Amino acid sequence: MVVIHTAPIPVVAPREESYSVSNDASRAMKILLQASRSELPAEFHQYARNVLFNSRSTAGDSVSLPCPLRQQEACAALKALEGCAVAAIADLRHEERCRKITVDIERVTCFMMSAYLTTLDGLDKFNQKISQRLPDTDLHDAQSILYRRLSAGLYETRDPSVFYHIHGSLDASTTLSMIGLPPFSPGLTEYRQCINTIEGAVKRLSVAELELRNQHFRQAGTTALTHEQYKATPHGRILNSMPPFTVQPLELTTPPVPFVELEDNAGRLQCLRGIRVIELCRVIAGPTIGRSLAGHGADVLKVTSRQLPDVPFFQLDVNTGKHTTSLHLKDAADRATFEALLESADVIIDGYRPGAIARLGYSPEALASKAAERGRGIIYVAEDCFGGAGMSGAEWANRSGWQQIADCATGVAWEQGKFMCLDEPVVPPFPCSDYGTGCLGTIVACVGIYRRAIQGGSWIVRTSLSQYNLFLLSLSPYPTEVQDELRRRHDAEFFALRHNDSVDEVGMRALRSIRRLHPGLFTDSTMQSAYSAAFGGIVRWPREALAVDGLDIGHVRTTRPNGFDAPMWEGWEVDRTLLDA
Repeated sequence: MVVIHTAPIPVVAPREESYSVSNDASRAMKILLQASRSELPAEFHQYARNVLFNSRSTAGDSVSLPCPLRQQEACAALKALEGCAVAAIADLRHEERCRKITVDIERVTCFMMSAYLTTLDGLDKFNQKISQRLPDTDLHDAQSILYRRLSAGLYETRDPSVFYHIHGSLDASTTLSMIGLPPFSPGLTEYRQCINTIEGAVKRLSVAELELRNQHFRQAGTTALTHEQYKATPHGRILNSMPPFTVQPLELTTPPVPFVELEDNAGRLQCLRGIRVIELCRVIAGPTIGRSLAGHGADVLKVTSRQLPDVPFFQLDVNTGKHTTSLHLKDAADRATFEALLESADVIIDGYRPGAIARLGYSPEALASKAAERGRGIIYVAEDCFGGAGMSGAEWANRSGWQQIADCATGVAWEQGKFMCLDEPVVPPFPCSDYGTGCLGTIVACVGIYRRAIQGGSWIVRTSLSQYNLFLLSLSPYPTEVQDELRRRHDAEFFALRHNDSVDEVGMRALRSIRRLHPGLFTDSTMQSAYSAAFGGIVRWPREALAVDGLDIGHVRTTRPNGFDAPMWEGWEVDRTLLDA
């Protein structure tokens, strides 16, 4: 275990012969605190002295992922800061100033692979039978066949040695038509044949042409840039000057909102009990914020529309602890229901393209105005791909995007490719930046909640996939010796991957290699199981990686599909035995 001391420590990487994830997580924590100092309450900083990074074995404390960037260390540092945030909030409810915060390194590693480890009755995301057990929210059949799934991929362009990530994960027909291909091609069923067909179409286009078509069809896409190229762009220069998240008041007229003590016969404390959260998000990053807030006791209601697609399997992972309901915010009756829910909401999480929710009439400013009328401020959490919303010169701020887009834009994909001894980018295994951004969003949501309790007002707090990646890159890649050892130990089939291999293929090969090298990561000490009535089976998912003295951290209800519950705050089921499982 490693204690973070209060005395200044040079932020330098440890020598290879003594390398451990726990040791370097403390360095990452210091870098994170320095980068976000302007946005954090002093009380969060003060708790950093109480952080312990814990690993149950030498193997568990080693680098597990076949990646050159310090994903485990970055996420461990974020979990530690999340712990500082909830400890400080808990002190507002029960005066106490000496809570120990423990981050479990093995569980952090599993958390970053959560979408690949979560199962329903033993069926994971690669099992063909799983689709029969999940409600079909893939409304545009984007995930229906291999050819269409590969419309989200990194391909070479007509410009020599320049690569572009197209992204049709929720709308494959538009993306395929955009590059001159049919939306369906029944004769294409073999993996490499599909890739060659799609890449052949992309290679007929220059980056400039792809950018114009993406803009016209409002699709996600980006050139794969090196980190130096990204930093040289106007957008990159602005993002590089920003902290990992920002906190700004929307209004300061409403009074402080103290925490209401709720009766708990079990005498257990979850620091966000009584906080109501409306989650307007899809896929992974935004919903991870909601899942984490639910893990601290908040009532999180995920609101989706039956007219908008979502990836079915991810709901098994990210909907844990929540209620989920369906409302279409262009329908008058559903808007009335939504506005009734807003009347007592404390937090809004917006994971859509910047401006999408505002165009429906629910901008941060409009919601702050409603909050002022009721005399109780609101926290608006905005999470997106590129970051920089509202910043002059942040030219990509309003573009849509997903994890792979951010990884390609900021230089993460090129770092992965170089690590694999390729002169081309490769999207790294697992949606690590999604989960890391979810951690950032959780931290900054807690900042807003804390500010409202102390100062009053309504607050807008922002983060993005790109801001997580910039924090990750600020930690620098692993030393040469560590990278050499990772290349030596991990499976050769992983290093046979190329730029155009799918994220699922990359993740599947990486997971096979990790299971062989680190079987101890996948035991009951890191994984939790419970029956989900909504899915009709046993769900197994990673345990919470964070522990704070005097607090329960975990979920009191199992996962469910989107749209499962009635749109109301009352009558939610609670199963506190899950906290002890």
